[in-house]
Amino acid sequence: MKNIIYILAMVLILCVISCSDEFTTNGPQNVEDLDTFFLEESNVEEAVIGIYDLMQFNYSVDWHSAFVVKMMPGDDANAGGANSTDVQTFQDIDDYTAVTSSNGSIENVWNLFYRTIALSNLVIENLEESTLSNKERAVAEAKFFRAWCYFELTTMFGGVPLRTTVPAAADDFAIAKSSQSDIYVQIEADLTDAISGLSDKSAVSDAFRVSSGAAQALMGKVLVFQERYNESIPYFEAVINNVSHDLEPNIADVWSSISEFGMESLVEIGFISTAGVTWGNFEWGGRNESNIHAQLMGPRENMYDVSSIGLVNGWGVNLPTEKLVTAFEDAGDVARKAVTLITEQELIAAGGSVLEAQWDYEGALRIKYGTTSESTSEGGDTVLNYGINFRIFRYAEVLLLAAEAYNEIGQYGDARAQLNKVRQRAGLADVDVSLVGDDLFEAIVNEKFLELAHEGQRFWDLVRWGRASTELSTTGYTSKNDLFPIPISEIDKNVLMTIADQNPGY
Repeated sequence: MKNIIYILAMVLILCVISCSDEFTTNGPQNVEDLDTFFLEESNVEEAVIGIYDLMQFNYSVDWHSAFVVKMMPGDDANAGGANSTDVQTFQDIDDYTAVTSSNGSIENVWNLFYRTIALSNLVIENLEESTLSNKERAVAEAKFFRAWCYFELTTMFGGVPLRTTVPAAADDFAIAKSSQSDIYVQIEADLTDAISGLSDKSAVSDAFRVSSGAAQALMGKVLVFQERYNESIPYFEAVINNVSHDLEPNIADVWSSISEFGMESLVEIGFISTAGVTWGNFEWGGRNESNIHAQLMGPRENMYDVSSIGLVNGWGVNLPTEKLVTAFEDAGDVARKAVTLITEQELIAAGGSVLEAQWDYEGALRIKYGTTSESTSEGGDTVLNYGINFRIFRYAEVLLLAAEAYNEIGQYGDARAQLNKVRQRAGLADVDVSLVGDDLFEAIVNEKFLELAHEGQRFWDLVRWGRASTELSTTGYTSKNDLFPIPISEIDKNVLMTIADQNPGY
């Protein structure tokens, strides 16, 4: 895929500079002209695959993965690492007080989502007048990912620049900050088109591709985040009533290789274990098809003996909090806890041990997306070749979002029904039939804490629910942390933005 990205990057550059007199007429060699590139179906296919490839980069680039960055402010995970300065950008986000507009991980998340948006814009714009047979699907996929990226951006940053066209010249890159409400309007428009243009999950041409169900589910989530609960229900029901989507029957299979791109997965980032990467050719900060974040988040080497539980040691980022352990134990949630984390007592009972106290360690290690031998290399150096996929949007989350929406509009029976599906899969009893309103909401909040632990959703839910100040009262959190700072590099480069556009408190 890396060659595809290079070609498309050059096409995008050509598009931007084509109207500028500052460049010579001797353009780059061996690069197809933009005027002809999108006239062939195979090129359109390459461009769309390039968007998927950029999405993989967004959620896996070392050490700035959106997967980890979104997780760091939550009360389900600690930064971990060797010490209080290991991956300093993560430590700062985790501790709240030291987050600045120069945080490299936050800046990378911003830049990479906009890079994905830029390629999506290029595909959409150049297929407007196309008659190619794969036009509709290609545009729908590009619009889905443009919507996805803007939803991630507006959730993390609030109002952001809204770029929906390819700049005709370098000066056109400057664009003012748009309000969050305007961002949502664009997201909904893109998802409406994506829903109509994408195939059902049962009919997608490749397992990794997004489906109409993924677009419907994302639309429902976007509406819930705006508290437009009534409007979200039809989208959730379309997914729930579609036999292509369901929970994995066995909770132990949800995050394993057995269920990759399975019926519970709506949006999944794929990796391979067959690249044979070695310490001599691994592209640090570059493009890799293996999942280096599996190694980054594995139990810290020389600090834990985890061989007896089938894990391989890693570098110790992303540790469970004591609060999460307590939540599992208070709920009597044995089966789901066992595939999410393992306590020190359980580790010792299984024949392992804690050799040294690690920074941020609160008595448990993460099992979810664990560094197991079944997901690692076939050639090359083991720790550089994990093929663990990240499920970044799952059917279980759809059920919990639907439960929240039903509860908010007073359809308590429907809310309990969706909540109970998740509980039943976890081996828990149904909630009491008398549970309604605020009490039912509390049950949904707690279920989501357990089900989506270490998946990067918790903090952003606390913010939208107005619960961050309560749940995070013993940390360094303040209300300014509800949003990340807009990177100072964006403000410095974008002449239509000033420091007045920065988020409050930064």
